[in-house]
Amino acid sequence: DVVFTGGHEQTIVAVANGDVDAGVTWADGLGEWEDGYNSGALRKAADAGLVDMTQLVQIWQSPIIPEGPIVLRKELPERVKLEIVGLMASLESMDPECAYGVMAGEVKGLAPITHAAYKSIVSARQAAGEFGAIIDSSIISAQFPGRADALEELSNSRTLPTRAELDYIWRRVIEEMIQQQQVVTFNARVTGLGDGEAVPTTRVGPFVVFTNHNNNQRFALWQENETTGNWALRDLPAQPPANFVGGASNLYNADPNEIVMGVVDPSRGPLLDIYKDVPGLEERIEQSGNVGKVIIGLLVISAIFGLFRLVSLLLTQAAVAGQKRKSSGSKSNPLGRVMLAYEGAKDKDVETMELKLDEAILQESPKLEFGLNFLKLAAGIAPLLGLLGTVTGMIKTFTQITLFGTGDPRIMAGGISEALMTTVLGLIAAIPLLFIHSFAQSFARGVQQVLEEQAAGMVARHAEERHG
Repeated sequence: DVVFTGGHEQTIVAVANGDVDAGVTWADGLGEWEDGYNSGALRKAADAGLVDMTQLVQIWQSPIIPEGPIVLRKELPERVKLEIVGLMASLESMDPECAYGVMAGEVKGLAPITHAAYKSIVSARQAAGEFGAIIDSSIISAQFPGRADALEELSNSRTLPTRAELDYIWRRVIEEMIQQQQVVTFNARVTGLGDGEAVPTTRVGPFVVFTNHNNNQRFALWQENETTGNWALRDLPAQPPANFVGGASNLYNADPNEIVMGVVDPSRGPLLDIYKDVPGLEERIEQSGNVGKVIIGLLVISAIFGLFRLVSLLLTQAAVAGQKRKSSGSKSNPLGRVMLAYEGAKDKDVETMELKLDEAILQESPKLEFGLNFLKLAAGIAPLLGLLGTVTGMIKTFTQITLFGTGDPRIMAGGISEALMTTVLGLIAAIPLLFIHSFAQSFARGVQQVLEEQAAGMVARHAEERHG
């Protein structure tokens, strides 16, 4: 484990006391180890009698890191600058005790320094800024808000970073790596949900996050506010398909260590956000234009009429089946009316009887076939209207190409959408209407066949009675 002991002196004492196995501190690396080198934290601890350097062992030493420079403002007069430089350069010979205190020990001397010597510090600040931006945009920050603040402060600082500040960089890197492999549930505020109250939120590594609001799983996005620059969770207005939401529900309700099918967005948000641009049913119908609306109107009217005829024919078929079990006719159904025609022509000869029954059946046929031709016509017209919409949509597309060229595909999308949607609507209308027409025609023919069979039986019985 890596622990923070509080400072360089505390680290040195902790190692000497055996509280930790090893520690990191700083020294100038000059002089003898037993003295704690010439200057630095080790020398201070040794001079203060806190540790016996002979009881400690050095296990690693970094490359030379320049100490903090003694800097002067550019606006100072040149004379002042020269005097200060001369003072620092001669301080060791003029006042050794003062130099010892200023330099935190013995020093080999001072030397001019340039910006190149501090490239590592500049790189550390740059890394802090870049990684701070990465952490800010990471979904993991929804669980640990404000963790990038220290990195941003370090990247914007005008002073040399402390050891603790430098340590904070790699600590956040390791934390990000650890959290990326975890699936956790926590409470967080989500814009658009819970009236500002925190709601249960499940995070799948750095890839996707979804909420459980009123036992409904909804995906959310980790987005930056363009006005304030702050990052926050926002409910996804257009949720992905049901199988995605089902995967989120399975994951949320899974037991610990249970393996389930879930959802991962490798783009960490943009792919899910695309669904807000996927048109819904109303938008697709609107894309089909006037032709699409005509097709839908035709489908609605024809389907309602067709269902009405189906129900009517089913009731007629049931009434005819019941009439077959009766010996007397009735005006309430086709077979009953045919039987009444038979009863009215009993005293006639066989040929006349047969003609009367044929006449009665012919009178029933239009009633049974009423509206079937309309259904057939509607089923045939619907795909033709779809083809008409396809042609008009393509005309619009080529008009847009003529006016604006092909640089932006979105300009052509409207015409292509109309062309495709009218074709789809035409097929959607034609297929069920064909089924309805087929069933209705089958029921009508069934009733007609029963009437013909019963009429043939009546003629046969009448002939037997006449010649019996």
